[in-house]
Amino acid sequence: MKKATSYLFAAVLLLTTTILHAQTGGDTLVLTDIQWDAAYPAGSEELNIPSGGSLLQGFIYKANGTAKHPTLLLLHGYPGNERNLDLAQVARARGWNVIYFDYRGSWASQGIFSFKHCVEDVVNVVGWCTKNSDSLHIDTNNIALFGHSMGGWVCLKALAQLPNVQKGFALSTWDIAGSVAAQKGDLKAIAKDAGAYFVLNATPAQQFTPVVKNPAYYELQNEAKALADKQIIMLDEHSHNQPIANALQRQNNAYFLYEVWPTDHPFTNKRVALIKKVLAFLRK
Repeated sequence: MKKATSYLFAAVLLLTTTILHAQTGGDTLVLTDIQWDAAYPAGSEELNIPSGGSLLQGFIYKANGTAKHPTLLLLHGYPGNERNLDLAQVARARGWNVIYFDYRGSWASQGIFSFKHCVEDVVNVVGWCTKNSDSLHIDTNNIALFGHSMGGWVCLKALAQLPNVQKGFALSTWDIAGSVAAQKGDLKAIAKDAGAYFVLNATPAQQFTPVVKNPAYYELQNEAKALADKQIIMLDEHSHNQPIANALQRQNNAYFLYEVWPTDHPFTNKRVALIKKVLAFLRK
């Protein structure tokens, strides 16, 4: 009787697993508790990072162990409601430090917001990581960028200016130059389309006039040569960025992947698949 019961239990378990596998499309992610290192346990620490005469508010998810760890910078969007901290937790559990910060003039950070300042902030944060690599256990030879939406644009722009950073993952990249061009320089229409009336500490005119006056700086295709030796993934929920991807891929000598997934802007129904994609890229 016990043997029959065991077979029945095994059959039910197998059926349940099969159904779950079918429902999830095979996308599962195992996350186990961290066994703390006695000398340097995993944890978190608030950061105040200097950039352009201002202080950026942020924090670090510190990886477990005394060795210097590879470090991932999370670059948020506009204004930055999606922080991708699920990715941060999983990456930290797999031995990566993860740093999140708010650009100048956004959320609690000091200074005036501008798109150019966002790029400068990333460059300054990487420099700050280098200066503090011993105390924060950062492997400065293995820093990667992950940016979402506007952060995807920032990721690619900053990556072009960081010779020691080799990897950038741009998710749902906002083509700022393309958005402004589509509105033919109408600042009110641009601001309404971007939500600029409701966010940050700069007026729509302050934010978008530089794009109207100097569109070449904001056009990501112009970074193709500077990004030629970088490893890059661009992942989108639409194909609007195909021309950008084509321009970057034509000159890329390292690794470039562009994919469009059936999802929404924050990849709501693809979080596990997204995290696994990022982890595989970081291991590459």
